Amino acid sequence: MSGIREAEVLDALSGVRDPELDEPITTLGFVSHVEREGATVRIRLRLPTYFCSPNFAYIMAEDAKRALLSLPRVRRAEVTLEDFHVAEEINRGVQRDEGFDRAMASFSDETTGEDLDAVRETFRRKAFVRRQEILCRTLLARGNSPRELAHMRLGEVPPCPELEVYLQRRRELGFDLSPTSPLLLSAGGDPIPEAAVVEHLRKARLTRISLEGNGALCSDLLAARYGRKEKSSV
Repeated sequence: MSGIREAEVLDALSGVRDPELDEPITTLGFVSHVEREGATVRIRLRLPTYFCSPNFAYIMAEDAKRALLSLPRVRRAEVTLEDFHVAEEINRGVQRDEGFDRAMASFSDETTGEDLDAVRETFRRKAFVRRQEILCRTLLARGNSPRELAHMRLGEVPPCPELEVYLQRRRELGFDLSPTSPLLLSAGGDPIPEAAVVEHLRKARLTRISLEGNGALCSDLLAARYGRKEKSSV
């Protein structure tokens, strides 16, 4: 029997997020199967629709492979995307570490020419803004005013789960995490002046609603495609 525990595999995969939705692929139900054999781990991924963005599909498959190979006892990781219109190309590209553009060379109409690192960066910043808005809603509900948020420092924020996630997204972008750093930053890492806080939070709310709306839609589409009561084999 493999010495690699299924719980280890799922824990590693929980760090892989849908770049658009900022949620783990495990929570979203995208991992349909896990198989362990010696030092090899094989997983299968499924997406809400047959025509989801190839960019996003490749990012998740590539990130999943990296996450699996980060486990100390895993020597080989095989990630298979199933029921997808360019699954063959993506699966081959990820397995061979070809990169998105080379893998999709025969499907030029499916690519935007945008570097996947740039795509990742764009959605990391959107995720950062969303998590900041969620944290600020918690603080406003506790009685803080927008003006107080404008002058609040990280070290003054009461500990809470929303803060932990926000700090994680902030760390991913390389933004200052020191206790004296301003709580509110733009997607580019600039402090938000007091006069702009209300508008900043309004726009951040729209970003959150958009991302969460997309997440709800994906959840419904996945359930409609595979059955709401269906359980994955993981």
